[in-house]
Amino acid sequence: MTPYQTWVSFYTIVRKDVLRMFRIWAQTFLPSVVTSTLYFLVFGAFLGSKIGNVQGVPYVMFVVPGLVMLAVVTNSYANTSFVMFSAKFFGRNIDEILVSPTPAWVLVAGYVAGGVIRGVIIGLLVLLVSLFFTHLVIHSLFVVVAFLVLTSTVLALAGLVNGVYAKSIDGINIVPTFVLTPLVYLGGVFYSAQALPGFWGTLTKFDPVFYIINGFRYGFLGTSDVPILLSAGILSLSALILLAIAWYLIETGLGLRQ
Repeated sequence: MTPYQTWVSFYTIVRKDVLRMFRIWAQTFLPSVVTSTLYFLVFGAFLGSKIGNVQGVPYVMFVVPGLVMLAVVTNSYANTSFVMFSAKFFGRNIDEILVSPTPAWVLVAGYVAGGVIRGVIIGLLVLLVSLFFTHLVIHSLFVVVAFLVLTSTVLALAGLVNGVYAKSIDGINIVPTFVLTPLVYLGGVFYSAQALPGFWGTLTKFDPVFYIINGFRYGFLGTSDVPILLSAGILSLSALILLAIAWYLIETGLGLRQ
């Protein structure tokens, strides 16, 4: 394929996904906004006044990065897993793409780009909601943007892998319910690992989402329970591993060709 043809393939995949998510915005964007508003009300405004300061900032300001990442993680993952699953079993359009000269890396990039776009938009929407409850202090805009995009990429890749393997709608729901949700809530969304007793504080550091939230929180507050480079390294390594797996699955058609 020529560079122009490659671009057309990539653009077509992304455009279709973006138009879909905006067409059904009440399902793709609105739920996260409503849920985040309730979180800010309960854990920020109501409980925050009783908890006081955490790591030198008001509690509601402390939970903002965690709640943003909660929305980004779930939406980036859900987008690619559902789109891939739909392409396999509903529209069967994945067959048309596989028999076309479109390279596997373009297919991976197209699906992941859709998940990243949804994750970033959701993250920005939740940040806008947070302005009604607290003011934002940004320590490093570069770190904020880098972790927002990198986190969306990692979870979109994970969702793509899940979408390839899933044989039923339950197959794409079981991971968010029994894996992602516990990891997110145990990853320091509402608390600092430094405040946990020895065993639980150590156990939290085995949670990969813990490093995502801490890296993002560092971008806003300038504080983190672990070094920022460690968080970035773990996230980057996860992205490379998942990228290799996703490319291999698409390249070989494993789980796609019926």
